[in-house]
Amino acid sequence: MTPAGANGDGPLRLDIDLQALTANWTWFRDHSHGAVTGAAVKANGYGLGADAVVTALAGAGCREFFVTTIEEAARLLPLADGCTVYALHGLRPGEKPITGIVPVLNSQEQIARWREAAPGRKCDVMVDTGMNRLGIGWREFETGMLDGLNLGTLHSHLASADEPDNPLNDIQQRRFQEIVASVRPPRAALAGSAGICRGPDFAFGMTRPGLGIYGGVPHPMAAGCLQQVVRPQAEVLIVRHVAVGDIVGYNGMWRAEVGTRVAVLNIGYADGYRRGFSNEGQVLVGGERRPVIGRISMDLTTVDIGNAPVDEGDWVEVEYDLPAASAVSGQSQYELLTGLGHRYQRRYI
Repeated sequence: MTPAGANGDGPLRLDIDLQALTANWTWFRDHSHGAVTGAAVKANGYGLGADAVVTALAGAGCREFFVTTIEEAARLLPLADGCTVYALHGLRPGEKPITGIVPVLNSQEQIARWREAAPGRKCDVMVDTGMNRLGIGWREFETGMLDGLNLGTLHSHLASADEPDNPLNDIQQRRFQEIVASVRPPRAALAGSAGICRGPDFAFGMTRPGLGIYGGVPHPMAAGCLQQVVRPQAEVLIVRHVAVGDIVGYNGMWRAEVGTRVAVLNIGYADGYRRGFSNEGQVLVGGERRPVIGRISMDLTTVDIGNAPVDEGDWVEVEYDLPAASAVSGQSQYELLTGLGHRYQRRYI
């Protein structure tokens, strides 16, 4: 633990391990059965900072990056020299094509819009094979819909890849395989992080890992194989003694059975540390895990620090291993990542 404030920094830090990030991407590349391996970096690199994430992954050999909109893609173009940036939401009304950005077209209307706006320019197309979200529905899909398009990759997306025994996975794979066989696109893509773990039948010619790159465990196969990327740290605002029988926090969710030393941390649900961690979360104090006690507030969290040598202004690490934190808080690993707020000083390791 180190004193805070000496350098004028705020009370929250987010240490982001870029070596762990690239090692995780490499693991998914090595398990993509020869398919080109891209990376989903939407939502500002899953909340970690797309600039740093794209730069690190490009340095590791990634050349295909997926975001949501053309606007989001345009911000990354200067960092992705020699790479391709894909806009998964296609070409929306009023948007104009931008050189270097490939839209993934999701409807007949978007295809018509692209034909008019950028005839002959490269595009991708999404086919819905059972998720009923983005993409042309597999029932109404006809190969003639793609006539005249300079098609790069034909995509689909699995609805339940993180559920190993869900029969919809194989159903979607078969539907997509049939469409790919009829279209014969230059390349096809079905699998994200969890889909990669399902084996070679799901790899096709390209994979699009997302959650797993950032340390989330998307499928049992990846358990124990991926490294933690994100480590939040919070400053100790005050240390206090709570007498036997006194409560801590809103609604008295925790009551002291013995006299207890409590540290109040500068972190709360406004920073993405959700209420689900109330009486359940842990922090690391001098290498020892200490329990979160009481209800998480908007900006504050209280911790039983026992006899640990903790003082006002010290820093503690908030335990944030994604699968464990998800099980404790009841929040998905995706939400835990993307919900980390703007008040953190992001530090790249």
